[in-house]
Amino acid sequence: MKLTYLKFLKYGIDLAPLGLERSTGDETYFCTPKGAKVIGWAGVDGIHFCFIRGFGEMVFSVSPMNIAPDYVHPLARNFPDFLRLLLACGDSAALEQAWQWNFEHFRAFLADNPPTDEQKTVLAQIARQTGLSPLEEPWQYLHELHSTFDYSKIKYTEDFDDPDLNPDAPQQPPEWKVFYDGNFWGHSGLGKAGKEVAIRKEFDWAGRHWLIPSIYLCGKGLVVDFCMQVAPSDIQAFMEKWDLYPETESLREFTQEQRMQIDLDSPMNLDFHAIPHLNGKDLKPDNGCGTAYNPCLPPEYSVGDEARLAVEHYGLDPNFGWMIWRSAYSWATKRKPEIRSLSLTLIQDPVPIPGPHFQVSCPGDTAVFSHSGVDHLLTVQEYEAQAIDWSRVQNTGLENPSHYVAMSYTVTPELPDGVLTIADCDEGDRPRQAPSAPGQPVATACAMVMGIIGGADGPAAILYGPGKQGKLHAACSSLHFEPAEQVEWRLVFHEKQFEDTVIALVP
Repeated sequence: MKLTYLKFLKYGIDLAPLGLERSTGDETYFCTPKGAKVIGWAGVDGIHFCFIRGFGEMVFSVSPMNIAPDYVHPLARNFPDFLRLLLACGDSAALEQAWQWNFEHFRAFLADNPPTDEQKTVLAQIARQTGLSPLEEPWQYLHELHSTFDYSKIKYTEDFDDPDLNPDAPQQPPEWKVFYDGNFWGHSGLGKAGKEVAIRKEFDWAGRHWLIPSIYLCGKGLVVDFCMQVAPSDIQAFMEKWDLYPETESLREFTQEQRMQIDLDSPMNLDFHAIPHLNGKDLKPDNGCGTAYNPCLPPEYSVGDEARLAVEHYGLDPNFGWMIWRSAYSWATKRKPEIRSLSLTLIQDPVPIPGPHFQVSCPGDTAVFSHSGVDHLLTVQEYEAQAIDWSRVQNTGLENPSHYVAMSYTVTPELPDGVLTIADCDEGDRPRQAPSAPGQPVATACAMVMGIIGGADGPAAILYGPGKQGKLHAACSSLHFEPAEQVEWRLVFHEKQFEDTVIALVP
C-alpha cells in the first residue's frame, strides 16, 4: 500500500527534531505559493515545507529570506521520497539549501552536521514504522529534480506582487516625466512636467557619437538631454588599465595626479557646457545633473534605475555605455516663447593635465618647462614657510594642520590666464583628534589653505597683478602638522582638447 502523508500522520511521529515543526495556524508568507498546504516549519527565517495543489504529493520548500526568484524549490517527487531523503541526510536543512550547492558543498555540509542523538531516534522510528530505507544518492536525486523542474508553473497570490510585503516584487516603471527643477531621481517644488519634443539629433563631436533625443518645454525654461555613446571595448580597456572593479575597490588608493589621469583616460568623462541659441537669443544655464549606464559591470553595480529608464525611454542601444547629461536653461523672455529656431554651441571645459614636478627653496630659484612647444621660465619671487592661526575658528574637537609654504612667482613668457596652476604633490595631513596621542598616525588627505588660495580643489595659483618682471602669481602648499623640509611642486595645465561646435536642432 502506498504511503501517503495522511497515512504517515497516523504513525504519530514528531518530525520537529528533523526541522519540520507542526503548526495549527494558517500563517503564510508573500512567497507561499497559491494552493499550498503547509506540512512543517524549519523554525528559522520563515522556512516552511508544503504540497502545492496541482503537483500531487511533490514536496516543496519555501524560503522567504532568499533572494528573488529563489523562494520556492522542489525537494521530493512524493512524500515517501521526502522521508527517504531525511533518512539519508538527517535533517531538512540540507534538503532546503541543496539547490545552491554543488556536490562537494553538499557532502561537506552533511559531514559537518551529523545527526544528533535525538535525530537518530526519530530517524530510526521512521525506518522501523514505514519500512523505508535511506535514499542512496540524495545529491543526484535533488540535482536532477531542480534542473528539470519547470518553475514557471508555480503560481503565487497577489501578496507576491505587493511591494510592501515583497521588496523584490516586480515594479511598474514610473511614468517618464521631466521637470525644470528636477533631476533623474525626482524633483522638488511646484511646477508641471515639461512637454517633451522629440529631436533625435545625432552628431559626432569630441571623438564621441552623440544623440540629443528630446528637449522639454517647461514653464521656467528649456531642458535638454545630452546622450554620449561609449564603446564597451573602450570602457573595458579603461577598467583593466586602472583595475576599476567592485571587488578591488577597497584596495585602491589613488594620488591626486593619478585621479587627474583617470579623468583624462575615462571614455565616459567629458566636461562640457552648452549655450542654447533660441530665436536669436542666448539662454542662461540654471541647473543640471548626469547619470551613467555602464554595460561592463554587473547591474547591481553599474546600472541605476534612472540610467536604465533613460536608456529604455530613448531607445538607446543597451550594448553601449551611455553618459546622459540633463541641463536646464531659463527663458530669455518673460513668457515661454514659440520656438522658431534653436541651436546649441557645445564647448569643452578646460581639463587639468598633470605636468612636470620641480623643487625650489628660495627667491631667485628657477624652473624651466615647456608648453605647446614653447619653453617658459618660472622664477620664484617670494618663498616663505607660514602657519595658520586656528584659534579664531570654532573648536570642533579636532586639531588642524597649520604649517604650509607660500610662494609667489612669475612666468616668462607669460601664459594666458587660467592655463597654469601649481599644486603641492603631497596631499597634506588630515585633521585629527585633539589632543593627539603620542605616535598617532597621520592619514593623508587634501588639506588646503582655504582662506589663502580661495578654492576647494587643491592649491592653485592666484593672480596678484602686473609687476616689473611680469604678472605675479601665488601658490600655497598643502597643510602639515610639522613644517615641511622640502616641497615638491607639480605644474598643472588646463587645456581644451576639442574645438567648439554648433548643432542645429530647429528647424
